[in-house]
Amino acid sequence: MSDKRHSRLEAQKTPAGVFAALGDTTRLSMLTRLSNGEPQSISRLTAGTSLSRQAVTKHLRVLAEAGIVRNVRVGRENLFALEPRPLAELRDFLDRIAKEWDGALARLKAHVEG
Repeated sequence: MSDKRHSRLEAQKTPAGVFAALGDTTRLSMLTRLSNGEPQSISRLTAGTSLSRQAVTKHLRVLAEAGIVRNVRVGRENLFALEPRPLAELRDFLDRIAKEWDGALARLKAHVEG
């Protein structure tokens, strides 16, 4: 893998890259389907939607590059599973931002009232 491609893939695993991957309703819907913890095939993820297998594959690639899903090989079949770690890290990231805002608002309130 070239250094340029490796750098791009690593950048996609940052909070901004994960947010970008999650910024699509189709990908969010796919994550909902994968959230039951059971790895699923592209065929199963396509069932009941108007998406083509190619579209599902494209969205899974974006999610995989962000580290949110992983490919699981079962026999000859490729299945995709949710990788919860990046989502937990994102939640921690948002919790830290929320704490900073809470502190800033408390300081502002103290300044205005004091």
